[in-house]
Amino acid sequence: MTKYDPRQLADLIIKPIVTEKATLLLEQNKYVFDVLPKATKPEIKAAIESLFEVKVTKVNTHRPPRKKKRVGRFIGYKPQYKRAIVTLAEDDQIILFPDV
Repeated sequence: MTKYDPRQLADLIIKPIVTEKATLLLEQNKYVFDVLPKATKPEIKAAIESLFEVKVTKVNTHRPPRKKKRVGRFIGYKPQYKRAIVTLAEDDQIILFPDV
């Protein structure tokens, strides 16, 4: 029994990241996700385990600096985001591309 509400955990994970670096990490059984900036490592672990029914061994997160965005003469910033690199147990995997 987890202490987290499964309906709220699903909202923490925004999307999986499919970049060249992220696909290279798949060989090490590491998956990259964008998560809400308020999400903590235990919440991310519980969310991934409940959504994909896998065993998470490690969660690394980072919040890169905000980038400037310019529209005409007005300067603003892109929204803040948080990225999580999730390491799974050796026998588990997440199917990001079904039937490819």
